[in-house]
Amino acid sequence: MGSGKTKQAGSVLDLTAYVPALITFVSNKLSRSASALYRREFGVGIIEWRIIALLAVEPGITASRICQVIGLDKGPVSRSLALMEREGLVEVRAEAAHTRRRRIALTRAGRALHDRIIPVALERERRLLEGLSPAQRRALVEALNRLHENIAAVNQPVAVPPAPRRRR
Repeated sequence: MGSGKTKQAGSVLDLTAYVPALITFVSNKLSRSASALYRREFGVGIIEWRIIALLAVEPGITASRICQVIGLDKGPVSRSLALMEREGLVEVRAEAAHTRRRRIALTRAGRALHDRIIPVALERERRLLEGLSPAQRRALVEALNRLHENIAAVNQPVAVPPAPRRRR
């Protein structure tokens, strides 16, 4: 019998070197484990934690700013904010000049939750980066920031090869 591998026509991705896949794999695994941990220990999932962390850095921002920074769609952010408001973790206030624009901030309870989670998040980061030298860590952060800057270019239209014609 063969090795189970079949010869395919055309190119295939090397998933050990294809950067979008590697970033996705790491991100998905980090998010899934963080969400399980944060939900079990703190009663919030990863989306809520990301919002809480952002609000600690940028208090009084809008939901659209949260979506822009975190890179999530409006629906999950809106659902999370509604849940967090019901739980007393955030406060949503309309702007005086623009009543449709709402500013979001952590409540005391939200800030207290942030302060409980942050050491856990930082310990998870420490473990992730274990084995990297300080120079490698700086280079990684620099590279990730550069990749983040390149997202707009990645999302520009790209030439798509035509589909092969079907035989009848």
